[in-house]
Amino acid sequence: MAPDVVIVGGGVAGLAAAAALGGAGWSVEVLEARPHLGGRATSYALPNTGVVDNCQHILLRCCVNLLDFYGRMGVADRVVFGQDIPFLEPGGRVSHFRRGVLPAPLHFTESFLRMSFLSWADKICVARAFLAILWERGRRRDLEEISMLDWLREKGQSPNAIERFWRQVLVSAINEELDRMAAIHGFQVFWLGFLASSTSYEMGVPTVPLVELYTAGAWAGMPRVAIRLRQPVERVLVEGGVARGVVVGGEERRAKVVISAVPFEKAAGLAPEAGIDVSAFTHSSITGVHFWFDRPVTALPYGTLLDRNLQWFFAKEGGRYLQLVVSASKPWLKLSRQEVIDRSMAELAEYLPLVREATLVNAQVVKEARATYSALPGLGKHRPGNRTKLTNFVLAGDWTRSGWPATMEGAARSGYLAAEVAAEILGRPQRFLLPDIA
Repeated sequence: MAPDVVIVGGGVAGLAAAAALGGAGWSVEVLEARPHLGGRATSYALPNTGVVDNCQHILLRCCVNLLDFYGRMGVADRVVFGQDIPFLEPGGRVSHFRRGVLPAPLHFTESFLRMSFLSWADKICVARAFLAILWERGRRRDLEEISMLDWLREKGQSPNAIERFWRQVLVSAINEELDRMAAIHGFQVFWLGFLASSTSYEMGVPTVPLVELYTAGAWAGMPRVAIRLRQPVERVLVEGGVARGVVVGGEERRAKVVISAVPFEKAAGLAPEAGIDVSAFTHSSITGVHFWFDRPVTALPYGTLLDRNLQWFFAKEGGRYLQLVVSASKPWLKLSRQEVIDRSMAELAEYLPLVREATLVNAQVVKEARATYSALPGLGKHRPGNRTKLTNFVLAGDWTRSGWPATMEGAARSGYLAAEVAAEILGRPQRFLLPDIA
């Protein structure tokens, strides 16, 4: 019997749509081309290494729809939240960014005043910009069109404040440089993640490889959801202006609704009849570096690294295994594997002195050239909604108009929004999307 819904793509967006619809009683079939789920937030086995994440992915407590999806999957307890964000300077000095006794939006006042990597003049600049975010949020109409760097300069931010605070937070969050990032996204990160609630900034790090958040066991409670791996969809089957199903391996798979949950570069080719225009979209890359040492090199669970190319480290296995992240890493795509390793080792030793005493046992480099779409100024008007010209062909994906940038929360939101459209088409409207915290 044909399922109610076929979902093309087993990334976070497609899986969130499947969990919502399957949990509401519809029959769903997820078709994933690769041998594992998770899309660009996943893990895979490497020779002589084991299972590793393509790159460390984290979430904040303000990612309410992603957390809801993890709850539906029964894996929310596999994410551990920390209340401290360590900022490390070359030389090893650490500043801790954490909430204090004051209520939001003043809850960071104590730790902010103690942050040693910013001068008092820098801190005054940043405080003025925070006040501007609180005032201009919801009032200013050009934030989609100007870059975050333009806005910061307009607000008189010092070069040091821009580089060591604003860039340090936002490039990692949005995966794009400040001059190529629409200001609306910077506003959203700081409003929802730092100012709206005293706990929304808390960083959640999965305690298991990402792929284990989507494994078959998580779907056991949703018997009406079928996961099909190694099933590359060739095209959507369109008859009389209606999506009748998909074609896989030359065979037709019929369904009442088809949801495309693939990246933008693949979506248009699935159903040319839908007229999806992705010409305004470009990619931004992420490079993940994995180091295994013969001994622990840090007692910190994670930290953000100032003034160099490396932006974050995440420690596993008691500090013996470190995942390093370089967002917006286009220059690194041209480097050889050994060049990436050598550069990362040299930089890491500036922050963690124990690295100099340790022996590097294993190293892996994962370059994601198409990690996310580039959140350029002016792109917002080109992000499509979930509906298309074909009545029952629905779009999901972090590149669609989810209300968030290219994050796992944006992907989960898009999946829930697509599920709502599908539910309406199937004659039983439901709400799945949870509102933002503020």
